[in-house]
Amino acid sequence: MHTTKDIRKAFFERLDRPLVNERLFDHVPDITFFIKDHLGRYVAVNETLVKRCNANTKEDLIGKTADEVFPPPLGFSFADQDQKVLKSALSIHGQLELHLYPGGRQGWCLTYKEPIFDQNQFIIGVSGISRDLHSSADSTADLAVISEVLSHIRKNIDKQLRLPDLAEMANLSVYQLDQRLRSLYHMSAGQCITHARIDAACHMLTTTAKTISNIALDCGYSDQSAFTRQFKQTAGITPKAYRDRGQRPN
Repeated sequence: MHTTKDIRKAFFERLDRPLVNERLFDHVPDITFFIKDHLGRYVAVNETLVKRCNANTKEDLIGKTADEVFPPPLGFSFADQDQKVLKSALSIHGQLELHLYPGGRQGWCLTYKEPIFDQNQFIIGVSGISRDLHSSADSTADLAVISEVLSHIRKNIDKQLRLPDLAEMANLSVYQLDQRLRSLYHMSAGQCITHARIDAACHMLTTTAKTISNIALDCGYSDQSAFTRQFKQTAGITPKAYRDRGQRPN
C-alpha cells in the first residue's frame, strides 16, 4: 500500500517545472501572489502584481525586493515584513494593511505570508498573497482604525486586552467593533484576540526553547492550565503535543 509520502513524491517527480502556482492567480484581479527568496527578492509573481506595480512583464519584478518595486512607505513596510518572516519563521494570517489598487491608488487588503523551508528545515524564502477588500469610501477610515486595533493586539498579547478599551481606541462601541471584525474575519472580537494569542504561542512552541508555562504568560494567560485548555480547544491538541509533533502555525 502506498504511503502519503510515496503519493506526494510520485506526483511531484512527474512535474515538468517547479510548482509555484503563479498561473493559478494570473487571472484573479483582486489577489496579488508572490514567492520571494531568502533575501526578499521576487522569484515568482502573478500578473495582478505586475499590473499593480505598473510593470510590463513578470521579468521586470524578478530579482527585485518590495522596496524597489513599491513606492515609499509601502515598499519599506513590505520589505521589513518579509525580513521578519524570514528571520523568525512567523506566519502572517490576514494582516490588515494598505496595498496598491488598480490605477496606483492605495487600498486595504488582507495579507497572508508563510515561510518556505528546504529539506533541512532552513528558511529559504517566503510565499504569500494579498487580497483586496472591496470596501466603500465611507469605510476606509474605519479600516485604518481597525488596523491600529489589530496591531495593538499583536503587540500586547502578553497583557490584558479588554474589549471596552479596544473599542474606545477605535472610537466605536463594543458592538460596532465586534461587527467590523466579524465582517473581515468571520470571528468575534474576542475570537480575534484568542487567535492572536494562540498564533503567537504556536510560533514560540516551534521556534523557541521556552517552557510552556512561560509561553502561557507571554501570551497573556494567567497560568499554564488556562493556556492549555484554550490551546486544546482552539488547536485540537495540547501545547506539549503540538511542540512534540514539530507543528508550525497554520
